[in-house]
Amino acid sequence: MKHVNMNVPRDCGIRYGALSLALLFAYPALAYTGQKLAKDAKISIAEARAIALKAHPGKITDEELERETGGTGLRYSFDIKSGRSTQEVGVDAGTGRVLENAKEGRNSD
Repeated sequence: MKHVNMNVPRDCGIRYGALSLALLFAYPALAYTGQKLAKDAKISIAEARAIALKAHPGKITDEELERETGGTGLRYSFDIKSGRSTQEVGVDAGTGRVLENAKEGRNSD
């Protein structure tokens, strides 16, 4: 068997390992805007996602938990893309009730 020289620098593994760790800590897994408010929510974000996708099937492109008027005052807000349009679906974090299900406007949050 002949040895093939690939000309890969010896510290290449260290560089990629350090980069991977930096990215891991820079972007926490499963984080979403408003996550600190989750302790006040009665339903989880996973339950809210299921409710939102039942109200408007598609792909969730953005999600947040926010204090907003209406319902119990705490809501999950999802942008759901279906085809060319994006729908904003709001789910009350206290009751699970759909508070909003409307086409996303031009100046979205």
